[in-house]
Amino acid sequence: MANRTQRLILSTLALSAFSGMAEAHTGVGSTIGFAHGFMHPLSGIDHMLAMVGVGLFAARLGGRALWLVPLAFVAMMAVGGAMGMSGLGLPGVELGIAASVIVLGACVALNLSLPVSAAMGLVGFFALFHGHAHGAEMPLEASGITYGLGFMLATAVLHAFGIGLGLGIGQLASRNGSTMVLRVAGVAMTAAGVGLLAGYI
Repeated sequence: MANRTQRLILSTLALSAFSGMAEAHTGVGSTIGFAHGFMHPLSGIDHMLAMVGVGLFAARLGGRALWLVPLAFVAMMAVGGAMGMSGLGLPGVELGIAASVIVLGACVALNLSLPVSAAMGLVGFFALFHGHAHGAEMPLEASGITYGLGFMLATAVLHAFGIGLGLGIGQLASRNGSTMVLRVAGVAMTAAGVGLLAGYI
């Protein structure tokens, strides 16, 4: 399972390097695009909570979900990002982002078991809102390709962190027979999502 996660991260890094070489030219737009794109998911607690939450959820499901669930999120986030960059509207973006934190936190807290396809559909739906927010806030001088690669790579890193955290907590739980730590983390995440929705965070 860990090997699959490593392959996903390495594939994302390879894609980033290949796409950078495929640019017709390099320059300020590309540099600014990648840097801004990479930092955007890391600049908001809402994005960070949701993306780590996807990793925790995938770790809870285990098996193929370890790489398919994060992959579904990244893929659909790219679609949402393209929509945002092109100016296509998406209703309720902020509401969708806050709801993603609440729902993913609840999935972790309740130890919700879903078929992999359903879990992919769930995270993919919420990924559209996150991607749209990233795309709509792209700097005018940035390269769209490198900006997109930046936020996709940052997202993959946050997913990997969540997976590692979830697997680590899972190992501890298997030793003492308690999943309380992960459940508490899920409850805290849900509470943070409610705070975001109410405008307190």
